[in-house]
Amino acid sequence: MKIAISGKGGVGKTLLAALLAKAFSKSGYRVIAIDADPDANLADTLGFPDAEKVTPISEMKELIEERTETQPGKAGLYFKLNPKVDDIPDRYSLKHNGIRLLVMGPVKKGGGGCYCPENAFLAALLAHLLISRNEVVILDMAAGIEHLSRGTAKAVDKLIVVVEPGRGSLETAHRIAKLARDISLENIAVVGNKVHNQQEREFITSGLAGFELLGFIPYDQTMVDADISNKPLFDASPDITSAARDIYRKLTTATKA
Repeated sequence: MKIAISGKGGVGKTLLAALLAKAFSKSGYRVIAIDADPDANLADTLGFPDAEKVTPISEMKELIEERTETQPGKAGLYFKLNPKVDDIPDRYSLKHNGIRLLVMGPVKKGGGGCYCPENAFLAALLAHLLISRNEVVILDMAAGIEHLSRGTAKAVDKLIVVVEPGRGSLETAHRIAKLARDISLENIAVVGNKVHNQQEREFITSGLAGFELLGFIPYDQTMVDADISNKPLFDASPDITSAARDIYRKLTTATKA
């Protein structure tokens, strides 16, 4: 299964990515988690040691220069559009508690679009991960789908948009869904996070009518306290862990069906 997770900043998509990665891993699946958010913190959320020292793939200048046969950071040069990347996940991923992790780094942008060596390398790597790897891939993205192309979108089994009770979050969900459909990614679902009560559930449900709803994750102050105290988040809230397991079961049941 290949799952992409997006949503407005701060809604909790990285936590959901981490919880799903753990759920799949505990059920015996081989899992590789991909942090494609410029504000990368999936390593920390997954509890990887020395998470702050993880080097994003996009910053591995010598590697990109070697594989694209040019010098990263210099526009207007000829470079290899299909660099060798099949060895990257095994050679450059980190592994902790049965989960592999790759930190992609940000997609570079420029006026009129930047297709530079770094972007070509990241695009080739993501295509390999989504199309050629026989494992569960969980992709944690920013509030958009910049890393996905029309070709790679076809390999995504589910795009999950995480929302919280708030109009801005729901508007972002609609915008992401439109961008996804523009590249023919139709398997879109929603998870409501930080939900306090039934009224907030109904607000999300009515504001996103027509979306597939995978479930709700309750707001729990113990998660906030654990984050402030720099304690592991996974087991801080049994209610949140249980909600994530329910979402995992829906995903796997739908796939088997």
